[in-house]
Amino acid sequence: MTVAAQMLDTYPKDLGGVDKQKLLACIEACFECAQACTACADACLSEDMVAELTKCIRINTDCADICHTTGRVLSRHTGYDANLTRAVLEACVAACKACGDECESHASMHEHCRVCAEACRRCEQACRDLISSLG
Repeated sequence: MTVAAQMLDTYPKDLGGVDKQKLLACIEACFECAQACTACADACLSEDMVAELTKCIRINTDCADICHTTGRVLSRHTGYDANLTRAVLEACVAACKACGDECESHASMHEHCRVCAEACRRCEQACRDLISSLG
């Protein structure tokens, strides 16, 4: 059992009808994607063709920040605001889509971009799944 799962299981109040499995999957996907994007940006900086990867580096760092923030927002439940949560999730979907598309365009040349694109796609889907479960 992950720490995120343990924290959800030990939360002392009701989660207000939020699908706990989708919430957990989304939290974990957000933090995984943030790490992948951070590492991919760093790997891009180490490539000989770094100038050609400027857009990828920028989108990676933006996506990492947005995913990290989304994971943190989803980890807080007291005083839950559904409108704010939905807006954060939608921003995360947009960031993951943009980053996944950009990394995918470099995936044939850079394995780290392929791995990152896959993490972005998983996070994008986890956010979409959670949004749809919110009603």
